[in-house]
Amino acid sequence: MMTTLSTTRPDLDALADTYDQQGYVLVKGLLSKEEAAEYRGRSHELIASLDRGDDPTWDAAADVAMGQATSLQHLHDAQFYDAAFTRLLTDPRFTSVAAAVLRTPNVQLHHSKMFIKPPENGSPFPPHQDHPFFPHTHHRVAAAIFHFDDAPEVKGCVRIAPGSHTAGPREHDPQGSFHLPDFPVDQLEPMEAEAGDVLFFTYLTVHSSGVNVSDEARTTWLVQFRDPADPPLTDQHNHSLGQGLILAGSDPTGRAGQA
Repeated sequence: MMTTLSTTRPDLDALADTYDQQGYVLVKGLLSKEEAAEYRGRSHELIASLDRGDDPTWDAAADVAMGQATSLQHLHDAQFYDAAFTRLLTDPRFTSVAAAVLRTPNVQLHHSKMFIKPPENGSPFPPHQDHPFFPHTHHRVAAAIFHFDDAPEVKGCVRIAPGSHTAGPREHDPQGSFHLPDFPVDQLEPMEAEAGDVLFFTYLTVHSSGVNVSDEARTTWLVQFRDPADPPLTDQHNHSLGQGLILAGSDPTGRAGQA
């Protein structure tokens, strides 16, 4: 059964306990429907105005889509193009949950990325952990996916393998795509969400997403964040603008996000 928490009765300790046990928690209604609609509009305007013609679809996505061609639109670091996203990064509704799941008052930005899955053939993601892209010493790294419109299963919602984080880092495909081709798909549960919901999960949690076969786009904003006291093990993925920005609390190390 999907584990969720409503922000109408915020219990951050209970949320953190669920996150520790399951590797994720879906927070319902963190944003209002009106706010989500506003961010959806801004997202589509930004991507339309800044379209650089690149498509981040993984080669392995063809396996998930059973060979059919799919497409995906994305934008790194939306907060550098629209101040509304900068404000959202430090919104206490978000940072209070982020601090709770990390179990520290200090929350540091790693990177952000906007995704729009186009209707009818929006690209999927095969099962993977985020860990191999930017491994850290103590694994206090997490993601938050803001849903700016409804994400039912037919729109290719995120799928989570509950409890999969407890196995730690896994051996990924060595060819550079970092997916888990042999992971049992029946362990992945669809995280259907509504506009305004935010899905939090650790970077050790195995997750994927399906193809958007609906007649509407699926619009999300991914924010990767960490405990600033958790040192990165490599210099991978250190190119994102704004990496090291403190979203809540302070940086006790003085590294300012440097590897």
